[in-house]
Amino acid sequence: MAGRAAPAAGALLCALLWAAAGGGPGDNPAPGAFGHVYRGAVNISAEQVYAFAYRSEPGQVDAVRVYVNSSSENLRYPVLFVVRQQKGVLSWQVPLIFRGLYQRTYNYQEVSRTLCPSEPTPETRPSDQIIFVDVASMAPFNIAYELLVTRLEHFQLETNKAFNFTASPSQPQYFLYKFPQGVDSVIINVVSDAAYPCSVVSVQDIVCPVYDLDHNVEFNGVYQSMTKQAAITVQRKDFPGEQFFVVFVIKPEDYACGGSVPSSIHGNVNRTWNLQRTKNLQVTIVPSIKKSVYVQAMFFSFLSFLSFYLGSVVVAFVHYISTDMKLTVPPGSVSIAGCGMMTSSHPISASTPEGSSYGAIDESSSSGGRQLSSPEHRPPGSDTDSSVEEESDFDTMPEIESDKNIIRTKVFLYLSDLSRKDRRIVSKKYKIYFWNIITIAVFYALPVIQLVITYQTVVNVTGNQDICYYNFLCAHPLGVLSAFNNILSNVGHMMLGFLFLLIVLRRDILHRRAMEMKDIYTLDYGIPKHFGLFYAMGIALMMEGVLSACYHVCPNYSNFQFDTSFMYMIAGLCMLKLYQTRHPDINASAYSAYASFAVVISLAVLGVVFGKNDMWFWVVFSMIHVLASLALSTQIYYMGRFKIDVGMFRRAVMVLYTDCIQQCSRPMYMDRMVLLIVGNLVNWSFAIFGLVYRPRDFASYILGIFICNLLLYLAFYIIMKLRSSEKILPIPMFCIVATAVVWAAALYFFFQTLSSWEETPAESREKNRPCILLGFFDDHDVWHFLSAAALFFSFLVLLTLDDDLDTVRRDKIPVF
Repeated sequence: MAGRAAPAAGALLCALLWAAAGGGPGDNPAPGAFGHVYRGAVNISAEQVYAFAYRSEPGQVDAVRVYVNSSSENLRYPVLFVVRQQKGVLSWQVPLIFRGLYQRTYNYQEVSRTLCPSEPTPETRPSDQIIFVDVASMAPFNIAYELLVTRLEHFQLETNKAFNFTASPSQPQYFLYKFPQGVDSVIINVVSDAAYPCSVVSVQDIVCPVYDLDHNVEFNGVYQSMTKQAAITVQRKDFPGEQFFVVFVIKPEDYACGGSVPSSIHGNVNRTWNLQRTKNLQVTIVPSIKKSVYVQAMFFSFLSFLSFYLGSVVVAFVHYISTDMKLTVPPGSVSIAGCGMMTSSHPISASTPEGSSYGAIDESSSSGGRQLSSPEHRPPGSDTDSSVEEESDFDTMPEIESDKNIIRTKVFLYLSDLSRKDRRIVSKKYKIYFWNIITIAVFYALPVIQLVITYQTVVNVTGNQDICYYNFLCAHPLGVLSAFNNILSNVGHMMLGFLFLLIVLRRDILHRRAMEMKDIYTLDYGIPKHFGLFYAMGIALMMEGVLSACYHVCPNYSNFQFDTSFMYMIAGLCMLKLYQTRHPDINASAYSAYASFAVVISLAVLGVVFGKNDMWFWVVFSMIHVLASLALSTQIYYMGRFKIDVGMFRRAVMVLYTDCIQQCSRPMYMDRMVLLIVGNLVNWSFAIFGLVYRPRDFASYILGIFICNLLLYLAFYIIMKLRSSEKILPIPMFCIVATAVVWAAALYFFFQTLSSWEETPAESREKNRPCILLGFFDDHDVWHFLSAAALFFSFLVLLTLDDDLDTVRRDKIPVF
């Protein structure tokens, strides 16, 4: 009896509410019961109206789900369902039609929708609610249908509690979540065992209607596509009502998630899809980090790199105690900044060392000419700028134009042979590197910053989180930024870059001070001190941090070159500095070097656009790569005396014919030849690899070429240094070991792929991982920290590697 009393009471309540709503006696809806399946038929002259009434408790959110089914596949006469509520109307048809690519259609005969729930009222007593379901069709014949209306028992999601459910394109799901007290931010984690069918997870405000179909889910809120995993960070401040809906939609096709793409419309029929694209999902909402974690992470980031400043101060103080306080110079000796004491009682001999008689120049006979034209014997303080001294061309030693070809082709070259130009003019030449890179940095960075701000604005306005490839399981927002942790972790590059500038500035000041105190210009000792390239390297390291932070504002395929552009320049500047150490007179000018970097960056942009599928691009790039390697090898082998012009190929063929075919003789410069052969094999291997595999990440491919060439040259330099019986002092040895260790650790975290814009956003999210450091930083952030330290130590290696030569005469320092 109790079971029958409930429907009777519901029918009476429906009749009373219907009369109160103004319904006439002719309308007379059929009273409906929740959980009961109603079967019927409709046509053009017969429609059905069902009324479902329920009582809502105070402060409770009630959700109702409507399930309908029709056996008819007639698209011309669908069955129309209209659900009327107190504050809204929801309607759909069966078969429900979804459209995909190429106007393909997918028809579903089973549809299930959750009605927009009634808002909780402030009343202290229960309120009565009623729902009307209208079923109609314009068909001239009867069409059967089924109707089931149920009240959802598990509509509200709970914190830290997993909830499992099933969804399909015609049966989307959404649930309510309310922020608990003391929680300002939560992460919605959604997982599935199956990658397909492709799905969409959306977070929408408590507003009716709820957009829960494939064609409208992107109209409101924040959304992500999903295969096996999705994560959305939601903040309380973005929802004034402190609650939101989590919507789950299954797409009719999988191409958006990386699945197969329909070839064409041909062969497509009005196929019915019922339960063939269902997906089991699990959602868990967990609290995100608190504000105190942000503060801890910022303190950790800055204090970690301030420790490098402290260590540098300690080293500088120790160096000051051991060296710089020796201000009393014994008679007959002179102090050189950073290299202790050096006796000058022995006359400086510029004679050619034994074993290098070929092309030798007796400097005793030519020293007079050098003294007359060189400013090296001017009194201290006369190092002033003059337009006459500015570099007008690559070569600034016209007085020895007749003999430098002979000098540079000696079998055994020494540093004195390649450091004959005016020191002040050469220093100004290398300072151009510093001023040019500052100009490049400003003009490059400002448009980049403007562009990424636009990207972030688009993400925030549209809610489309498929635009940016974050690690969504560890993306902590701050203000308008979606992943502040990825930006904060780049502070190391900026701080260590500035520290390196300070270290270089200190060395520069000490060197200038030594020059002013003593007539050091008469001494040809040690590696010539030119700091312009070091300053440029420091600026490049700082700009790498700025541009990497810009890239991580919204990382994607289009702006990845922002993260790598200054990496190219860092690698190139390091190679130039390494070469300049023992070839100060013949190193490339700043204009030609930066022009070469511009060509590389242009090729990187072309690779982003055409490198994915176009074979012609890889053929052209590989040819450019091989020819550039050969041209650069020729320049290095002949010490810049092989002219690159129209006749270069003819001269190269003649050299190969005379030296390799006509008479196969031993190379004159064996060490250089070995380096260049290995280097060309490495570069040709890169060219063949690119031509065969055509990697999609073209920017990283070019960066790999630069890094391999730099490591090869550095290894060659150190080996040749040890072969020449030169020493490696404790500080550069420590820097070399630290560089190797930190780079090894950094590369480990670099290859922990957390996202990949080479794939679709949904596939990229499958690689997302939780934070590993302080609950704030992920693996890629640790890579940022370690790579900044590794680059800093690498720069120190180049800065200190030849400190052991400060007391060695230049005519005793070999060139390699």
